[in-house]
Amino acid sequence: MDDGDPGGPRAIAPVVPWARRADRPREVGCAWPAAAGASTPRVPDAGRGRGRRTPAVVRLRAGRGSRTAAAVVRSLPRVPRTVPFTLGYTLILLGTGLYARLGDPGTVRDLLASSSTDVSNLSQRPLLTLLVSALWAVGGITSPYLVAFPLVLGALERRLGGVRTAGVFLLGHVLATLLTEVPVAVSVAAGHLPDSSLRRLDYGVSYGLIACAAALAGLLPPRRRWALLGGVALALGAGTLVDFDPLTAWGHAFALLLGVLSWRYVRSWRYVRSWPYVRRNTSRRPPSRRNDDASPGFAHSERASGNTGTPSAH
Repeated sequence: MDDGDPGGPRAIAPVVPWARRADRPREVGCAWPAAAGASTPRVPDAGRGRGRRTPAVVRLRAGRGSRTAAAVVRSLPRVPRTVPFTLGYTLILLGTGLYARLGDPGTVRDLLASSSTDVSNLSQRPLLTLLVSALWAVGGITSPYLVAFPLVLGALERRLGGVRTAGVFLLGHVLATLLTEVPVAVSVAAGHLPDSSLRRLDYGVSYGLIACAAALAGLLPPRRRWALLGGVALALGAGTLVDFDPLTAWGHAFALLLGVLSWRYVRSWRYVRSWPYVRRNTSRRPPSRRNDDASPGFAHSERASGNTGTPSAH
């Protein structure tokens, strides 16, 4: 090209953007040269970061354990998940029943004697005696209480929850025991009964089970309620005819009465337990249509009563 210089034409080298220049080094791993003033990109180390756990990874792995536990709980059948107290208690009774059948007879006899809720044990260690005596079922693994126990307490726990079901069971177990053993202590002190009555064998879950059955009857319709109470009374009468024990019979009657007296509280507990379910379902209801004719400035009571007109001047 001739730029008008009398010295002759001057050749100009073509400008190639991707050509390598001597004053600008080529970046490693980059096809284009870096802009002027830009920092050189750093290539991450291939072995860097191995063996280290970032907080996000730690939280992710910790969350996997909780999700796995929740998945295991959800995989269980629905009934065992809703009655954990009944299920755990039934397993304990099965374990003690198997030990009573397969264990050493002398050791079993000593354990039952120390677990008996007689006057002698109650006067020495009342709380421990009341607790340990409720871990056995009369008759061992073949006891009919092991069949009725999960049915009655499971039905009651599904309506009240585990804590309140345990409260009803303890109410019948403890109060019925005291109502039968305190008169024995008074009679022995007065000389009406021999001293051997202070060390009678009395253990099992029958008092608490009968109280829970009577409490469950209070939550049923009238026909089912009286049918359940009648069935319990007939079973107790048949048991008295087979093995007559006046103190045990009185204890069963007291437990049945305590369960009936708890109807008022059991029904109120059922209402409290069902309230979150009602509230949760109410929040899912579709919103009601708003009356567009009513002015937003009036209260709900005014719209309902029809007092929405313009007040007249007097």
